Amino acid sequence: MEQKTNYLKLITSPLGKENPITVQVLGICSALAVTVQLEPALVMALSVIVVTGFSGLIISAMRNSIPLRVRIVVQLMVVSALVILVDQLLQAFAYQMSKKLSVFVGLIITNCIVMGRFEAFAMMNRPWAAFIDGVGNGFGYGLILIVLGFFRELFGSGTLLGIQVVPQSWYESGYENNGLFILPPMALILAGIIIWIQRSRNRSLIET
Repeated sequence: MEQKTNYLKLITSPLGKENPITVQVLGICSALAVTVQLEPALVMALSVIVVTGFSGLIISAMRNSIPLRVRIVVQLMVVSALVILVDQLLQAFAYQMSKKLSVFVGLIITNCIVMGRFEAFAMMNRPWAAFIDGVGNGFGYGLILIVLGFFRELFGSGTLLGIQVVPQSWYESGYENNGLFILPPMALILAGIIIWIQRSRNRSLIET
């Protein structure tokens, strides 16, 4: 029996109370690895949005013809095909960025967010709703990556999108970039701060 859908909620819930990273603690590894700079974080976020959206659409369209015993295999095949397509597009049109992201684009295949949305939503709802759900969760994931990438690049390198934003006069006056921000532990610390802020503003999340 298919659930009634609220498309606005499908988009907005992953941005807050059902955020894949800060609430469900999914996809945390790539969040730590690709957020040293803002640009890779943006590209990774866009890649996950594309994969989660279109894979949910495809799985939902096929849901009534997928035998339950092999559904995981089918899901992996669908998401693998989309990830390979995204990876090949990056190599063709943004090769340097593809090298920066390294294996993490390929690891979208095993990202718990993607597989989790298949089981929790796409297998029980219509294609368009599954697409919106996938895009919403991709946005929720991407939002955290962008926030982490913004602060880590700004305070760790003094740049944003590779453009110097900290005035040279500051460096001449003694300002120094904080090297801790470009190390993986700072991504975890910043994620923890986001979780703390989010849960302090939404008391219902404290018990989750």
